[in-house]
Amino acid sequence: MSRTLSLLLASLCWAGLAAPSFAEGRLDKIRATGQISLGFPDASPPFGFLDQNAKPVGYSLEICEHVAQKLKVTLGLPKLDVRHVPVMSATRIPLINNGTIDLECGTASNLPERHKLVSFAPTTFVAQVVLVARKDTPVDVDDIASFRGKSIAAQAGGETQRVATRINVRDKLDIQVMPAKDTAEVFLLVETGRATGAINDDALAHATVAGAKRPADYKIGTKGLEFAPYGILEPKDDPAFKAAVDKVVIELIQDGTVSRLYSRYFEQPIPPRGINLELPMSDVLKRALAHPTDSGDEAAYR
Repeated sequence: MSRTLSLLLASLCWAGLAAPSFAEGRLDKIRATGQISLGFPDASPPFGFLDQNAKPVGYSLEICEHVAQKLKVTLGLPKLDVRHVPVMSATRIPLINNGTIDLECGTASNLPERHKLVSFAPTTFVAQVVLVARKDTPVDVDDIASFRGKSIAAQAGGETQRVATRINVRDKLDIQVMPAKDTAEVFLLVETGRATGAINDDALAHATVAGAKRPADYKIGTKGLEFAPYGILEPKDDPAFKAAVDKVVIELIQDGTVSRLYSRYFEQPIPPRGINLELPMSDVLKRALAHPTDSGDEAAYR
């Protein structure tokens, strides 16, 4: 990571910790400005990415866009300007805390410790953390111990990096965990041989492999290292805004919008290259949608 990027991330993290107090609340801010800012990852298909026309699209982002349009009606606004702000795993929480974005619409894992910094909308995806490697690499992607003394790429500041680091320390595997800025760069490190393998959430792993020049050259683990519910990130300590957003997300779940978006992005060809993940909805996600929850407790999804 370059010194310039390190300084930028440090400044953003400081800004997030020293977040200003939005006394008026986000709903009042959105009403007054006629604008809502949605953070999204621009290289994490199918959750958030750019299509062939460089338009922001994705499963999580479209859920947020539906939320924005419902809030427009709720607030009685004749027009609502929806801004799209690219974010990375390491910047999304600071940017939501310092007011740059109002919601983050990507791949944020709902973890109990993150509730100290942000809130989460009801879960709309449940991922498994898996390993990826080239088929010609002598490692078992269902056994992280087979990477002993080797390297694994992970998104900097993301939960997958923490999972790899935690297991590495716990099991004394002497793995070099290599940070990368986003999903695309994580896969590039494996594709170019700079990393032995990668750790990522299963949908992201399937999307990057499907989009590779030679998808058949890669293997993806089927044994999850950890369970990861995803939810839209909301600012902490703004109960009115959280209640308004959560109400809309639950409505979108109950009226079938979320299921239709899931089918569009996980079971049909997606832009820009028409890749089809062919990833049916898991039983654990079906349960989460049947009983909406913003819990970060893994037991809530069993």
